[in-house]
Amino acid sequence: MDTVLARRFTGWSCLAAAAAFIVEVPLYFVYSGPPPDANVLGRLLIGILALGFLLIFVTTFREFIKSVDSRYEWVGNLAFATGLSYVVVTLVSSGLEAGAVIEADHPIDPTIAVSGTYILYGSIGRMLLGFFLVALGYAVTKSNVLPRRTGLSAYVLAAVNFAFIPSLFFGNEPSFFYAANGWGTTASMGAILSYWLLMMGIVTLRSTRSRTHRLSDGAHA
Repeated sequence: MDTVLARRFTGWSCLAAAAAFIVEVPLYFVYSGPPPDANVLGRLLIGILALGFLLIFVTTFREFIKSVDSRYEWVGNLAFATGLSYVVVTLVSSGLEAGAVIEADHPIDPTIAVSGTYILYGSIGRMLLGFFLVALGYAVTKSNVLPRRTGLSAYVLAAVNFAFIPSLFFGNEPSFFYAANGWGTTASMGAILSYWLLMMGIVTLRSTRSRTHRLSDGAHA
């Protein structure tokens, strides 16, 4: 894949995922009790679309790294594998929650009522996303495909994700920050990820413009 094309696909898919996550996260805080089905299914639908864009992002990021510096193709593959795993695991948890809500004859809060899903998007998701961010940070800082601060921010976010892996020991009360499905472990981490993706997409697209201008100037020289 052409380097400029890879940058554009990476940047725009990243922005699309960020936009969908930014819309989704606040919907978890609209109701204090069991939310109506429309709220739950709506936020899950938006989340599913966000994860689809994230899947495109992790795929094109691998091609992006390979097109810039083939020496770090293995790191791009690692980022792809862990990112893909994160997407699949989170989609499974979303599917289980949606199925439970559709089946129930009264409003339920699937973040509590559906046992086990909060481990998938909680501790397991934090581990997979942490490894993805480490691989992405390493690829960026070593290949210089993006500003170094982008890679360093991925390391910081990875460390925060790793810090929430032990949350499975702290119950399933969403109002408790560090619970398995607590607002810190899940919603807050989702919000932080969405704005990090927004930054990542903007930086990537800006780097595309800079590279295009350099190539244009070189062609006219």
